Amino acid sequence: MSFPKDFIWGAASASYQIEGAVKADGRTSSIWDTFCQQPGRVWGGHAEEIGPDHYHHLEEDVELMANLGLKAYRFSVAWTRILPAGTGPVNPRGIAFYDRLIDLLLEKGIEPWLTIFHWDYPETLFQRGGWLNAESPDWFAEYAGVLADSFGDRVTNWMTLNEPQVIAHYGHQIGIHAPGLKLALKDVLTIGHHLLLAHGKAVQILRTRCQKPTRVGVVPVGLHFLPATEIPADIETARKATFAVTERNTWNIAWWADPLILGTYPEDGLKLFAKEMPSIKSINMETIAQPLDYFGTNIYNAEQVRAAVNGWEILPVEPNCPRTAMDWPVTPEALYWGPRFFYERYGLPVIIMENGMANNDWIHRDGNVHDPQRIDFITRYLEALHRAIADGVKVEGYFHWSIMDNFEWAEGYRKRFGLVYIDYETGRRIPKDSFDWYRKVICSNGDNIQEQ
Repeated sequence: MSFPKDFIWGAASASYQIEGAVKADGRTSSIWDTFCQQPGRVWGGHAEEIGPDHYHHLEEDVELMANLGLKAYRFSVAWTRILPAGTGPVNPRGIAFYDRLIDLLLEKGIEPWLTIFHWDYPETLFQRGGWLNAESPDWFAEYAGVLADSFGDRVTNWMTLNEPQVIAHYGHQIGIHAPGLKLALKDVLTIGHHLLLAHGKAVQILRTRCQKPTRVGVVPVGLHFLPATEIPADIETARKATFAVTERNTWNIAWWADPLILGTYPEDGLKLFAKEMPSIKSINMETIAQPLDYFGTNIYNAEQVRAAVNGWEILPVEPNCPRTAMDWPVTPEALYWGPRFFYERYGLPVIIMENGMANNDWIHRDGNVHDPQRIDFITRYLEALHRAIADGVKVEGYFHWSIMDNFEWAEGYRKRFGLVYIDYETGRRIPKDSFDWYRKVICSNGDNIQEQ
């Protein structure tokens, strides 16, 4: 079993989750710094400054990526390292850090994939209304312009937003992520519209100001359903359920992807949210629906549905279904049906921008970190992804989440997703068994994924 010859094998991270150095070299506070200071918000009172400290381990970490054989590395930029006030004067020390990262990656033959925004919103802009402020798309466009001017001579692969569903729903409606708000649906929909506008304006900026030809995408959560069986009725039911908007929140795929790619909000959502919808101008929709080069998505699991008299029935998770340390069910077929449904609806090449599992990893008596569950997990998911490719779905790449153990948002440091174990007391890096296994997968272009 082999993948396409030009398949992109990568790993991913996010600025707030690995960088540390939260007060170094002109960086100012993000909403996640503020959130971590609030008692009870983050498990164990953990905060990012005790983490992997990638900021001061940059050369060592890139060397690990090279040893892994990565073809590409997805990372995000910390907005407040670049623009300490959110807008206005640029911080040259922040630019210098990412210059060094990008140059090191290119020296090692690793393609940099840059995410503009992975949730660490400037506290200064939040105090001015944050994503509720009608000026917020322009703030984001200004930030994107600085990145394009600074890195567009070397970075050719860009992502605007990571998981806008999480930003709106987790951060502003149910309040379990920063900034921890519980707003009315009307305000959440306004925030969502501003996020989409921010994306569109950023794409326009990247197309015009990057010095090299640019590929641009966006990375929503790949929320979808699996058919209970492969009979046509169940497959069609899963497809319909995947793109339906049925609940009074933005935790779905179509509310985000349809405007970005098809140029319109889905009709069932417009009907459901009719009383809360913000005013939308046609010129805004034109700005939002900028042409994209690929459909990036993060997929970890999915629920099963089957056809029923009144539409569909969501099936309970079987008692024997394996679960990760996040208590997420292991459903490898999510990497078959998700890419298939997204490709059929949106017609863009699919790239898996995050997939992986939290495991209960520790250093064994032999000094190594053995994680057979993670190897088994990746094997199962890659087999499903290969099936999608074999069935005609254009899948361009796979980025494992994550390159190293990191700050898992409200879960703090108790959940370990990395291919590299981080000793948070010493900063020591220990490649896990999965690191060596994934290196062989990359080297063989997937030929050996069933060898464990």
